[in-house]
Amino acid sequence: MGGARLSAGLLQRRRTAALPPEEQRRISLEGREIPYRLRRSARRTLALQVDARGVRVAVPLYCTAGEAEGFVATHGRWLLAKLDAIAARPQPNRFAAVEGACFPLLGQTCRLRLDGSGRSARWRAGGDGLEELVLPASAAEPAVALVRALRQRALAWFAGRVAEYCHRLDLAVPPVRLSSARTRWGSCSRVSGIRLHWRLIHLEPALADYVVAHEVAHLVEMNHSPRFWSVVESVYPDWREARRQLRAAAACLPAIAPGDDHPINQED
Repeated sequence: MGGARLSAGLLQRRRTAALPPEEQRRISLEGREIPYRLRRSARRTLALQVDARGVRVAVPLYCTAGEAEGFVATHGRWLLAKLDAIAARPQPNRFAAVEGACFPLLGQTCRLRLDGSGRSARWRAGGDGLEELVLPASAAEPAVALVRALRQRALAWFAGRVAEYCHRLDLAVPPVRLSSARTRWGSCSRVSGIRLHWRLIHLEPALADYVVAHEVAHLVEMNHSPRFWSVVESVYPDWREARRQLRAAAACLPAIAPGDDHPINQED
């Protein structure tokens, strides 16, 4: 019996070793050719994931391509519906970091300049009244330098707004850090403090303030219960309208950094 089990184990390992850990495949669903990435790992179940990056199928190491394709086929209608929903989303507002390009800063128009001297970015008032961000002419990657400057501006501004809302609730001010989360505007922990997405710096102060108030309220109620929303309302009465506007505004943000094309649709 022991020898039989060993032989079966060797056979299983040989079968597993013959299968590639990752491969690109295609499947025909209702007349549509759908590409997907098949990835094998030490897992026990099969999983199908769909987002703006494409279709991914995660399977156990021993799973064959035919078995994986059968799994995808059984979820064919769901998969096609998800792909159609993604295709129907507004396309990201891709931003080219070139001389004179304009981007939103706290709800106002700001202009990018690439002819600065020195080694660091600086903010200034333009001759026509628009605020300008001047990046050094030596900046090899203007988009990277732009995001760095925006993050610095965001952290300084967020820290002041968190302090303001903590004062309104008579709370100690927690550490404030930046986030680059894919789908969430912020998060709150009594241990690590508050994180706010740096891209809030694009929005009107009133909308960004709603997210700040939301996260500060979590210092009182670590949930989304009616008591939590009453705390939010005590410091930000018009939170319902702000929440609606925030979701609409998220689709119009400039996509500067990699990953910015994913819609942010949750407060936390």
